[in-house]
Amino acid sequence: MVLFVGLGNPGPTYVHNRHNIGYRVVDRLVEETNARTIGNRSFHGELYRHNDLLFLKPTTYMNLSGRSVAAVARFYKIPVERIVVIHDDIDLPFGDIRIKRGGGHGGHNGLRSIDAELGTSGYVRIRMGVGKPPYKSQVADYVLSDFSPEEAAKVGCLVDYATRVALRIPRMELEEIRSRYRLKASDDPCAR
Repeated sequence: MVLFVGLGNPGPTYVHNRHNIGYRVVDRLVEETNARTIGNRSFHGELYRHNDLLFLKPTTYMNLSGRSVAAVARFYKIPVERIVVIHDDIDLPFGDIRIKRGGGHGGHNGLRSIDAELGTSGYVRIRMGVGKPPYKSQVADYVLSDFSPEEAAKVGCLVDYATRVALRIPRMELEEIRSRYRLKASDDPCAR
């Protein structure tokens, strides 16, 4: 079984925020696979299942995402190596998509929470570049703001691309995925 986790914040205020791009990918994965809802309040999130794939949107808000991830991983006995976290990354230019296993949280509070709950950062990450504000003091406002109109025009294609990449993870070696499906900001995601 593989657990895909899309990071974001619940509620209509945050739907189009940069911080919620992980949620958008999970929504697309659920749609693409026709996954069914699994109800369990102890999961602290929206959980869906299709065969041996689980899709999770923690509803604890970003800073406590690890609580939801750990609850689902424990219940289904999913090892950390079979968890894939999809998240925004301000250290990548808008439009970059990179895949890696492990690494530091880079100040991302959702990843920090997951690392604290799981005791490791050995899960796979789909890092979706959202760009960065000019000043470090602007990071919180930046990630909690909506994409610019120019960016918003490409977000759908980026979400579709990340969805296709995510669905390959259970069937392919990670190194092959990393080399074949890395997307650069200069690439046109709508043409791939």
